[in-house]
Amino acid sequence: MTKTEMVKKLADDWGGIPNRQADDTLTAFISFITKTVKKDKVLKVPNLGTFRLRQLKARTGRNPQTGDPIRIKARKKVAFTPSKAFKEGILGAPRTAAKKATTSRSTAAKKTTTSRSRARSTASR
Repeated sequence: MTKTEMVKKLADDWGGIPNRQADDTLTAFISFITKTVKKDKVLKVPNLGTFRLRQLKARTGRNPQTGDPIRIKARKKVAFTPSKAFKEGILGAPRTAAKKATTSRSTAAKKTTTSRSRARSTASR
């Protein structure tokens, strides 16, 4: 979705406000996020998630073509972690973990062996 599409959608959803006003609001919100994360290193937006400025240390990496070691400089990175409410709104209710099979490992191995021997005996006929 482009910024123009976002502005139009916001203007329509907010009761038909002018596109210019929706654009100014969106621009101000993005600017607020940028300035706050730069200054405070973290911004938690309720029901959306957390923007965090992370400092990555210098490290040694590898050139993927030659395999030679290269020095990667320290740098900053912006990370976003979605909130639980945001994820549930997109993905739906969280699923419960599936129950593990109660069959023991040795029993499963025996069944596999039996299936193989049946396949061999059928193939040799």
